[in-house]
Amino acid sequence: MQIFYASRDGQSRKIATHVAGRLAARGIPATPTDLATSQPSAADLAAQPLVVAIMSIRYGKHLAEGLQFVETFKGLDAPPPLVLASVNLTARKPGKDTAEGNAYLRKLITKNGLEPALAAAFAGRLDYPRYGFFDRHIIRFIMLITGGPTDPTTVVEYTPWDRVDAFANDIAALVEAGRNGHGG
Repeated sequence: MQIFYASRDGQSRKIATHVAGRLAARGIPATPTDLATSQPSAADLAAQPLVVAIMSIRYGKHLAEGLQFVETFKGLDAPPPLVLASVNLTARKPGKDTAEGNAYLRKLITKNGLEPALAAAFAGRLDYPRYGFFDRHIIRFIMLITGGPTDPTTVVEYTPWDRVDAFANDIAALVEAGRNGHGG
């Protein structure tokens, strides 16, 4: 099984790798795959028992490689079950960390006619010192508007790893149900 991810600063990759580790601990081999370097074909996706995608947001939009993945997926005649996670700093706020409450994830699902078997939104990591000049200033401005930290030395890990673990367990349950003939 592959866990596809689209990451700009590494947090979606970190989450995908963490999920893969949790699945491996349950006897489900999973390989994190960077969509920026390896886009799956429609045939590759159609052959999967379950498709997992973890995609980050930059400036209010999912990354282009993530959207390209979605285009391929939604073109499938008989798509396998989809598990979708959006990684964005908006999800740091209560109520914005669910598929229903996160505007970015809700828009991605609705706009593309997706029907994920499982969907989640996770807060990412804010790391001002790591960003380049332009990104640092744009992200500080966004944080100012949304009530987040604006100190340019701020580094905050917002990712709720306990929720990521629960997400991995939910994926494992879907895989196991599929193996037992109870999957969608």
